[in-house]
Amino acid sequence: MSTTHTNALPIAIYYEQPHWFKPLFAELDRRGTPYVKLYAPDHFFAPEDHPEEKYSLVFNRMSPSAWNRDHGDQIFYTLSFLEHLESRGVKVINGFKAFASELSKAGQLVLMDKLNIPYPKARVIHRAAQAEEAVVGLRWPIVVKPNIGGSGAGVKRFDGLSQLQAAIARDPGTPDALQFGLDSTALVQEFIPAEGSHIVRVEVLNGKYLYAIKVHITGETFDLCPADICRTTTGTDLARGACAIDAPKSGITVEAYTPPADAIADVELLMRHSGINIGGIEYITDSRDGQRYYYDVNALSNFVADGPNVLGFDPFAKLADWLESEANITTTADMTL
Repeated sequence: MSTTHTNALPIAIYYEQPHWFKPLFAELDRRGTPYVKLYAPDHFFAPEDHPEEKYSLVFNRMSPSAWNRDHGDQIFYTLSFLEHLESRGVKVINGFKAFASELSKAGQLVLMDKLNIPYPKARVIHRAAQAEEAVVGLRWPIVVKPNIGGSGAGVKRFDGLSQLQAAIARDPGTPDALQFGLDSTALVQEFIPAEGSHIVRVEVLNGKYLYAIKVHITGETFDLCPADICRTTTGTDLARGACAIDAPKSGITVEAYTPPADAIADVELLMRHSGINIGGIEYITDSRDGQRYYYDVNALSNFVADGPNVLGFDPFAKLADWLESEANITTTADMTL
């Protein structure tokens, strides 16, 4: 038996972190789906190009944490590339609006406020000296995080004013100084102690709920990339080939979880207004008062490692189904021996 595909134009996958997308590439290869890889570090384009003649669609997988891997030059470049694609009428998954939404944590909070979705109280600053005044009216502990983040990069927790003042006084660029990131903007935000020592990450596909996981945390960590967490709550190590970085994060485990209906509705609403087709949103429940807070919107979402064992299904298969549908690629089986 062989398969054929009706659409001659391939799907283009635009990406920056190669390890995270091995499962998707493997699934597309298994199916024989026509696709091409557009590796962001090597990519460039000409305004007169006609990408609509090359690709059935472009799937944007650029990561805002690229600056933490010496690839920060590609972040704003990607906005220009997405603008070019959309101006030419190319169908883009997680296009300009979605990527712009992901690049601004401040913008995410502004949207949540507009939609009456609860989030940890915050202030937006652009100079370290502003942080001391910005904490007025916030509950301690607080965190200071770069506006353009990703994978917890640059997030620092402070338990009291003296700690914060010491960080403000340090020379910019030193390890313990406040980090503002690529756009010289940061959030001063309340730190929420997690009820049950876990957060919930909800994933959507085509803007609709796909699954959710509880991520159980111990100690202080802000890097909760689900593709890098390779242990279940029962202590079972997940399939090593499914783990993107192939190094389980110490003390962090995952399990499948079904959120309340109102949480799913909040996530879908946020994704719709953010222009995000596929992504994940994290929320946390405050151990002090039981309030649910949404705090991170991700257009680049990495599925949990070893989905079949954690979730009971393979999210990459569902993603590939959807991409083929969006690209108008149909598969025909040839039963001739």
